[in-house]
Amino acid sequence: MASICVINVVGMTPQLLKHAPVMRALACDPAAETLESGTEHYRPWNSPLPAVTATSQATMLTGLPPKEHGIVGNGWYYRDTQEIRFWQQARSLIQAPAFYDDYETAKMFWWFNQSSTARYSCTPKPHYGCDGSKVFDVLDHTGCALTDRLGPFPFFSFWGPGAGLPCSQWIADASAVVLREKRPQVTLVYLPHLDYDYQRHDHQDPQRVAEVDACVGRIVDAAEDTGTKCVIVSEYGLVPVHRPVHLNRVLREHQWLSVRRGPFGETLMPGESKAFAVADHQLAHVYVRDDALIADVRQALEQTPGVASVFEPAELELDHPRSGDLIALAESDAWFTYYYWLSDELAPDFARTVDIHRKPGYDPCELFMTSKLRAAMRLAQKKLGMRYKMDVIPLDATLVRGSHGLHPAATEGPLVIGPSDGPEVPWEMTGFADYARQLLDS
Repeated sequence: MASICVINVVGMTPQLLKHAPVMRALACDPAAETLESGTEHYRPWNSPLPAVTATSQATMLTGLPPKEHGIVGNGWYYRDTQEIRFWQQARSLIQAPAFYDDYETAKMFWWFNQSSTARYSCTPKPHYGCDGSKVFDVLDHTGCALTDRLGPFPFFSFWGPGAGLPCSQWIADASAVVLREKRPQVTLVYLPHLDYDYQRHDHQDPQRVAEVDACVGRIVDAAEDTGTKCVIVSEYGLVPVHRPVHLNRVLREHQWLSVRRGPFGETLMPGESKAFAVADHQLAHVYVRDDALIADVRQALEQTPGVASVFEPAELELDHPRSGDLIALAESDAWFTYYYWLSDELAPDFARTVDIHRKPGYDPCELFMTSKLRAAMRLAQKKLGMRYKMDVIPLDATLVRGSHGLHPAATEGPLVIGPSDGPEVPWEMTGFADYARQLLDS
């Protein structure tokens, strides 16, 4: 039986391949020395909606659309507990088998990694103290003592204002170790590097592509040493954006959204709201408590500048109990914030921090910093044992310059690169699970 290594290069698109010699070599026909869409081992492919990490990965691994596997975004509203939760890691959230369940697998930083069937795995997992303190760490089930050998995982480069190359380098090195020492049948590797600056800047710097391509090269070398075939995938392509759209503020102005004011700012009260939006890049799930109000909410959203269209979930294969009652899609140059306060003075205290689990929506402003001096002062407070909060995240949504979630042009969207001696590379992301099985069984 063959073995494969699936390298998820987040944000990689066909138009960026010219800056990536390692990935380009995997995509080119050696005889023709060309790179053309439609060959048997390189294609742009169609992601589900929303084109975001959790949904795309679940679709690849199960071969099913969101309405069947249940991952309708990076987060959603839990109706039974009246909570909005993002970035959950439990494998049990995917309501379908994954193709790797049938093979000895190493899962390196792919999502829904906790309690999966993977024999070897490594994923981010901080430790939380009863006093609110947090110690960064990874959950390493590889048997390779990765932090002892490679040093601590550079958590501050995985997300936040310091997000950048070191985390992808660490993941690449760790994956190479696991490939060489454990020789799994399936290795899943997640490299997030392009996701960061391509949201910070509207110019997509080719140097970022060259950097992540070098990370891919380290993994490809290990794969060649072990006779493992490499497959490159991406989840989405990032596009320039210039307009933040505050859906929850629109709903609040119509008196449909409820908040609670307190000593730490305003808190969204989804269970008491008639309508609210869970924003996820360029798509938002809109939950409406009373069916009689759906038409009015839809009309209000459709009249909002920056909203391209509003759908019922079934029209987008999102008809799952976790989905909103309406789905809003942004214009191509716009994206949706989670902001629900009408004055920054009333913003919740966590809005100015990196807090991916407490915010009721995705916040790319966490990639920016208001002041390095302020951050240094907060770190000094921490080292002195004083109470502190790392309130250095700006509330200026116009800083964001790149987003995703929709279906852009093929050259700007995701791609898949497969071995030239394998089966036909799929056009649809739902075809990947069968494609991987064919590679493994060949």
